[in-house]
Parts: sequence; C-alpha cells; structure tokens
Amino acid sequence: MPISIYSSLQKRKIQLYEPLVHPEVKIYVCGPTVYDEPHIGHARSAYIFDLLRRYLKYRGYRVKFVRNITDVDDKIIEKARKELGSEDINSAIKKVSAKYLDLYHQALAKIGISNSSDDPDIIEPKASEYIDKMVSFIEELIGRGVAYESSGDVYFDIKKAPAYGKLSNQSLDHLEAGARISPGENKNNPLDFALWKKAKDDEPSWPSPWSQGRPGWHIECSVMSTDILGDRFDIHGGGIDLIFPHHENEIAQAEGLDKGFANIWMHHGLLSINGQKMAKSLGNFVTVGEFLYKYKNADLLKLIFLSGHYSQPLDFTDEKIEEAKKAYERIDILMHKFNDVFSSPKAPPVNSEDALFIKPFKEQFIKYMNDDLNTPRALAVLFEMINACNKFFESEEETKLSKLYFAREAIKEITAIFGLGFLKKEDSKDGIPDKEVERLIKVRAAYKSQKRYFAADEIRKDLEKKGIILEDTKEGKTTWRKKL
Repeated sequence: MPISIYSSLQKRKIQLYEPLVHPEVKIYVCGPTVYDEPHIGHARSAYIFDLLRRYLKYRGYRVKFVRNITDVDDKIIEKARKELGSEDINSAIKKVSAKYLDLYHQALAKIGISNSSDDPDIIEPKASEYIDKMVSFIEELIGRGVAYESSGDVYFDIKKAPAYGKLSNQSLDHLEAGARISPGENKNNPLDFALWKKAKDDEPSWPSPWSQGRPGWHIECSVMSTDILGDRFDIHGGGIDLIFPHHENEIAQAEGLDKGFANIWMHHGLLSINGQKMAKSLGNFVTVGEFLYKYKNADLLKLIFLSGHYSQPLDFTDEKIEEAKKAYERIDILMHKFNDVFSSPKAPPVNSEDALFIKPFKEQFIKYMNDDLNTPRALAVLFEMINACNKFFESEEETKLSKLYFAREAIKEITAIFGLGFLKKEDSKDGIPDKEVERLIKVRAAYKSQKRYFAADEIRKDLEKKGIILEDTKEGKTTWRKKL
C-alpha cells in the first residue's frame, strides 16, 4: 500500500509515488514568526512534519525539507520596539529575531526535533535573506499584468486569479461581499493583497523599484519554496489557520507566474487548552519550556500529539496528560524488562525464523501510517505489541526470548519513528542518586533473605515516596524505574 496524504486542495487523499531508486520527496512547511517563545502549539506543528519526514525516510525516500523562518514582520517590529526601543530599528529587529529563533531551536532540541544545524536535509531560509529574490518575483508579477504599483505599495490583482478561493473552497463573490479597504491602503479591490509595503517612519526597509519598503508576508513563502524546491514540489504543510488567506495567496502568486507549485496541501488541526483557544490574554498560554519544567518529559507531549490524528483539533487537558503518563509507563516498563534480559553477558539464542512473530504487527503499523499518517491506529498497534510481549515474558515457551528479541527491535524501530526517546535511569540528575537506589535494593534483598519482610517493604515504600518504583521478577530479580 503506497503512502497517501489528504490534500486540502483536491479534497481527497493523494498517493506519493513508490520509491524506486530512493526518489526525493520535497516538502515545504510554514515555520515560525520569531517574536516570542515557542508554545506547545508550535511544538505540535513541528512534530507532525518531523514525524512525516522520519516516516518517509524509514520507507526508503530521500527527503528535502524546507521550514521557513519569518524574521521580517509587524509583530517582530513591535517586539523590537518594546524590548530595544532605544536602538536603531534594523539592529533591534535583528537582535530580537535572532533571540527568539535561538529559543525556537532550543525548544526543538529539547523535544527531539531536528533543525538545519544538525540535519543537512533540513533547510531553514530566513525572509530577510530573500528580499532581492522577492523583489524580482514581484517585478515578474507586474510584468505579467497580475500585480500593480500604487503610491509605493505593490498589490496582487485578485481579478487576475480566476481560481482564487479553490483551496479554502470560497468563491470570489462571497469573499468580496464582506471585504473592505482599510484606511491608508491604496489598492483597487478590497481582496487585493500586498506584495510590497512602502516603509513608514522608523520601520525596517529595503530598496526596490517602487519604494524603500519591505515585502508582504505571503510573498516570502512563494519565493523561498520555488527557489529551493523548484516550480513544482510534493507537499506544502502548515496549520489549518493558514489556509486562508496565506496559502490561498501563495497559490495565486505562484500560478501568476505559471508555476505548478505544491501537489499536496497538508494541514494540521490546532491545539486548544481545556476547550479554549490558547492565548496569553486567557492565561492558558503554555510554552514548551513551561511544559518541560512541569513534566520533565518531552515524550508525554509527543504521546498526546500521537493520540489524535494530525488533521484534527487537539485539546490539551490534565486528563490527556494522565493518559500519556500511563501510556509512557507501559512502554517504559517493557523497556526495563528488555534491558534486564538482554543486557546479560550471556545473550539468549536468536533464531531468525522467530522474527515472523512480529511481522503482522509491523505490517499493521505500516498500513496505518501509510494511510494519511494515522497515528492513533499506529500507536494502538504498538500497545498490542507490548501486550503480546508481556504475555511472552510470563510464558514458558522455549523460543520466547528469541521472539522477544525481534519484538524489542521492532518496538525500538517504531518508537524511533515516533521520536520517543524514553528516560534512562543513568540520565537522571534529580532526586535520589542511582547508586543509592542500587544499594537499597541490595539491602532490601538481604532483608528478604533473612525473612525480615517488614523492613524490606519499608525500603520499597520509602523509595516509592521518592519517585522510585521497584518491580520483582519471577526469577527473583528486582528492577527499578522512575515514577512519572
């Protein structure tokens, strides 16, 4: 079954071609406007497309992935004036955008999402680096008669885009009915949108044939995507909130120069907090840093993301956190069991025929992931594998260790695709030291051998209060893990 992705443009699932000799999938994703700390909604967007990238690579594709950085924008100008009002505006904007881009990259790193500094297949162009190419693109649009200059501003002529509205499924007549021209705008039609803005006093600006000014927001994505990926590429991604007007305008600009543009338009649903839109004014704005400070585990956030289909809205609640904790613990407990068995110097015998045990699970996983990245169903397959493994641990079957070996490799493979890292005992820097836990386990074992069961149980209870869970195996060993 080939990989298929639902496209908002065609309103159906579109199949990617099958990999023959490692074909390349070209993806462009609308990235952050760097003016504030990244929140968990930004994290969901970044995670979805990073998951897509990892899965495509797993299935044999090469992936050229572009995620743009908007570092020229009204919000950035406003933040620069607020934080560095006494400085030259151009200098202040560079500092502010650099600061928040760095915070964005730090947040991605903490939750295990790659960026351009650690993966050569990821490209992160900045709007400020593309001004000259944007000017040239706009000049071509004017030359084609689909854009016009007015008092130093340049606008796209929406009447020259007869298919405008096809992505958002709106007609021009319907859109025009509610459109108005704002004071200070010099456009011919309320729906015409800015390609170039003449600079106001104390605004950053660049030279152009029309005025000293700066580009409109929509033009940067049309220019950067086609410059890096070519006039036609495979997937354009972003949040559902970008469909109109941003992505609609991108299509109009690209088609104005006869560019084929994106084949598949992949949009994800938005994240809410307890049923409300996330906003600072509502006091429910959760940054990535705040989440990690509170829960100490990026995998919990990813498990929440995986629990819902990417295309649907997702509500972040305490209940979902608790569900994610339980899901995490189920995987983590099994990983500890695997480590206990397979870290022994005397490795168990492995028979390649026992890999057949795990084949149906992997086939189901691939089936669901191929079907528009259906992570809720794919995640369910992972837990079916975990249930099967736990039963094998309790069985007396002679080949169980061989089968569990292949199951462990498959689970590691799947969790790597999901980007789940799992906390390791040796990585912990908080609470009781690892060596002290190991020492107390030995003391507890000694108490049990002396039939001092009350004293042994007191050690178990005391460790549990400190966040350490002890688990006794049938073989008489004791393993431990940190409580979430």
